[in-house]
Amino acid sequence: MTDSNRRALRTAFQALLAVAAAVPLLADTPGIADLPGYATLVVAATALSRLMSMPSVERLLPPWLRAGAGGGADGEQ
Repeated sequence: MTDSNRRALRTAFQALLAVAAAVPLLADTPGIADLPGYATLVVAATALSRLMSMPSVERLLPPWLRAGAGGGADGEQ
C-alpha cells in the first residue's frame, strides 16, 4: 500500500470517528443552535489527528496503516 493510500485511509477513519462523535448533537434540524455540535466535530477531528500522529499510537496501528519505514512522521514530505 502506498503512503498516499495510507494517509487517505487514516484521514477517512479520523473523519468517520469525528462525525460519529458529533451526530447525536446534530440529529435534529440544523441551525445556529447546532453550533456546539459543529464545534464538537472540529475538536474531535483535530484531537484524533494529533493523537494518531504520536509515535506511541503509530506503533499500535496495524502494519498496513503505519508510515513507511523510511518515511518518518506523516507531516514530513
